[in-house]
Amino acid sequence: MARLTFEGETHDEIVTQVRRWLASVDAGRAVPPEGERLSPEDAVTQGAEITKDALRIVAAAAPASVADSDLVKSLTAMGYQVTDVTRDAVIAGLDALDQATGGNLVKKVADTRNKAAYEMNAAIAKQLFRSVTGR
Repeated sequence: MARLTFEGETHDEIVTQVRRWLASVDAGRAVPPEGERLSPEDAVTQGAEITKDALRIVAAAAPASVADSDLVKSLTAMGYQVTDVTRDAVIAGLDALDQATGGNLVKKVADTRNKAAYEMNAAIAKQLFRSVTGR
């Protein structure tokens, strides 16, 4: 039987842990099918969740006396807050750019990426051809 446990000194700490766990479950569902790409918003959100996971790992790796200190708890909470604010600001900026360009910005970036990959592949193919043929 599966079991899930949350530990905290206050109700707020436990609620925060439950919310993070629920968000991580939701983020796991946001994985696109094979061959499809994440939306910019999903990529930013998943990056923020990875940052929070890293903060959690660093806090958990600290010795008990350090991890239990109010300073470390406060710094970890601030890290979560800064990550959330940054995520929201980046998403708002992407939305504003998308609206200002009529949705063409992401398409132009994707087209440029594809063109750069093609040009790089063509250059590599020419170099390979030269090395094989000695020309």
